[in-house]
Amino acid sequence: MKKFSFQYMRWGIGAFALLLILVCRYIPAWGEWYARTVYPLISSVLSAMVSWIPISMEELVVVVAVALLVGYPFYARRKNVRWKTIFRRELEVLLGIYCWFYLGWGMNYYRRDFFSRSDIKQVEYDSVRFHRFIDEYIGQLNKAFTTASMSVPPNLEDEVKRIYAQVPGRFGLTKPKSWQHPKLVLFNQLYSWVGVLGYMGPFFAESQLNRELLPVQYPFTYAHEYAHLLGVSSEAEANFWAYQVCIRSNRKEVCYSGYFGLLSYVLVNARSVFDDETYQECLEKIRPEVLEQLENKQDYWSERYSPVVGKIQDMIYSLYLKGNKIPSGQKNYAEVIGMLMALPENWWK
Repeated sequence: MKKFSFQYMRWGIGAFALLLILVCRYIPAWGEWYARTVYPLISSVLSAMVSWIPISMEELVVVVAVALLVGYPFYARRKNVRWKTIFRRELEVLLGIYCWFYLGWGMNYYRRDFFSRSDIKQVEYDSVRFHRFIDEYIGQLNKAFTTASMSVPPNLEDEVKRIYAQVPGRFGLTKPKSWQHPKLVLFNQLYSWVGVLGYMGPFFAESQLNRELLPVQYPFTYAHEYAHLLGVSSEAEANFWAYQVCIRSNRKEVCYSGYFGLLSYVLVNARSVFDDETYQECLEKIRPEVLEQLENKQDYWSERYSPVVGKIQDMIYSLYLKGNKIPSGQKNYAEVIGMLMALPENWWK
């Protein structure tokens, strides 16, 4: 009887969690309520539980789950467990992982978008405005260039968290916690093969960084992944906050990393808008040292990239993003430029 009651209690909890996830998915107000009310508490508790462990718990969860799902049927059949029971238990594990993913962080995909919750009006493309943005950005990029970016800045976490704590409350970001630190990944080569510089772990609210990051990339990438930890699901918005946080730093290497981190997305947008002659003129305005650094960065990661594995990862990740209400898929990363162009004066204050 106790076993029967416990089984139905598990099913009841799973059904309730699944219902909550579905409601938040289709009612943005509920998704925003989760992101501002529930997620800050959940992420604080989960990250505090494992903050003392230096390695990524996210990877361990995935490895254990896969081993359990693959190995359990063989074990169960040796114990003469019926296939019906095996299937039900496997389904319960999958449901538990699914609910843990979305309740732990994934429902941030269902919150209101950046423009809706910040009361910033999205602007249509305007050639004059875009040219002005490009010129201003390149001027700041050239001015910010520094060779101090050749080493990872010390105490970077404190600097990034200090600035994130100043973000106006209307944007709905969770406040940084002192015990939240980036974790070491166990399968680092795999991430380099597919070009992943870092990722946000939903099971224990952890940020993970690729150990092969170039020093000039480190501050921007850390700030990007930390934006995800603070409740940002959109890759474009994570780029937006990484840029805004880094350029507000008083430390030259952090500031330059912000401008440099945005450069690829600026050039992608410029290439799609300008003709060949105008695009070439745009490149000629950028300091040769910066362009050389950009080329070196591309060569550095190309040497580590695996076309076969990378193509599979790109396809899966694009489907994943589109399935979580980001219809542009991986193109979402470059949409940060539209956010920057829409900003009114003194928006930070």
